[in-house]
Amino acid sequence: MHLSHLAALAAAPLLASAAPSSLETRQSVQKVTVNPATKYQPIDGFGFSAAFQRANLIVNLKEPKQSEVLNLLFNTTSGAGFSIVRNGIGSSKDSQKDYMNTILPTCPSSPSGTPDYKWDGKDSGQLFLSQKAVSFGVKQFYANAWSAPGCMKTNNNDANGGSLCGVSGASCKSGDWKQAYANYLVKYIQLYAESGVTVTHLGFLNEPDFSTSYASMLSSGTQAAEFIKVLRPTLDKANLTSVGINCCEATGWSVANQHASQINSAGALGMVYAITSHEYTSRISGTLGTKARVWQTEYSDLNGGWSTAWYSNGGSGDGFTWANTVFNGIVNSNLSAYIFWEGVQDRATNNNNNEKLILVDGQTYQVSKRLWAFAQFRVVRPGAVRIGASGGSNLKSGAFLNADGSVAVVIINSATSTQTVGISVTGAPVASGDVRAWYTDNTHDASETTVTVGTDGTASASVPGRGMVSFLVAAPGNGTVVKGL
Repeated sequence: MHLSHLAALAAAPLLASAAPSSLETRQSVQKVTVNPATKYQPIDGFGFSAAFQRANLIVNLKEPKQSEVLNLLFNTTSGAGFSIVRNGIGSSKDSQKDYMNTILPTCPSSPSGTPDYKWDGKDSGQLFLSQKAVSFGVKQFYANAWSAPGCMKTNNNDANGGSLCGVSGASCKSGDWKQAYANYLVKYIQLYAESGVTVTHLGFLNEPDFSTSYASMLSSGTQAAEFIKVLRPTLDKANLTSVGINCCEATGWSVANQHASQINSAGALGMVYAITSHEYTSRISGTLGTKARVWQTEYSDLNGGWSTAWYSNGGSGDGFTWANTVFNGIVNSNLSAYIFWEGVQDRATNNNNNEKLILVDGQTYQVSKRLWAFAQFRVVRPGAVRIGASGGSNLKSGAFLNADGSVAVVIINSATSTQTVGISVTGAPVASGDVRAWYTDNTHDASETTVTVGTDGTASASVPGRGMVSFLVAAPGNGTVVKGL
């Protein structure tokens, strides 16, 4: 929604210590039991966007500020450790206002004509940001178009809705542009590859149930399926078989459910990597009825004034609110990825609200606690699988088995007072030195905290009221070094 209207962790000192598990201690600990035998959805990761020229705010930062902001976004030790970057594929003929320029400013006269692609090597600052992300080890790049170029649409404009020429109910005098649009998207991916960035996921729509004065294109799930049946073989023919197609970036969960059903009925679900949704018109609730993975790919608080609070009466921009929002999506609704709207934004845009994680104002910046809510999930790495977790009073707990065998546990303390939280892993008692923990509250930002390991193999740490704590337990046999990041 654009509104213009721990490799390093292993090197840090361990704070775990052994302690007797007395009756008194056991009674005071809120225990969470983790069961690796109970498996749920795979996890792709967590991310953000810097679309609509926002990436240029980072490009224009001078050192050391630029490196500081990049570390806040991507560093798995000192920052949020984001593992997905969502880039906007431009469709506008220029970058006036904050629009994203297209690689095809002038279309051929017909769908079969030879396109004259123009690549500026910048892509609204997104290429620079992506290249920097690669240097941090990020491997997932989601290229997402808000619209096809205007010449390929029924309204001959990349803005104000309109549909892709050639899908059902959208005939155009100029012909069927589905294949030309597929070729266009492939070219974008190839240009990124030539610049050292591998696009791993591709979306060709954004909020197709919503017409806007900027880049937008309308589509039902049925129409999207028609294009997917063209796009998938086009990607495969270009040796891009590993690129997953995401669809359809609905404005809300209920519309995403419709898209999933329509794509399935049209026989194209097997060609889709993930069904994608936003949370603006309807929030995530329950699970989406699809066999594909499910990503939440854009959401933020668009109304509240800029806030850096962790907890301030439960405000929609609070870090604690966002900890619960992400938790609900991942743990309660089986999301495989959660992507925030803008990673950075300037002070003047959109009345300085909370749709960014970091406020960049010229050569200065401020960090919201929303970023640190995401940082608590950095112990969960791409390729993890959510596993069983239960127990504890006034606690929300989620557990994950990372690909390296380490176990990550994220816990939100909903109580107003401090609690001691203990985690035990079924069939694998935690050993002293094999576990670490970090917490966030009003005065701490993913700060490491002391972990006590009892003789029964339960690892415990204190978490403040309305705070969040994350544990990382080394894989069995890894000795005293906690790996996993």
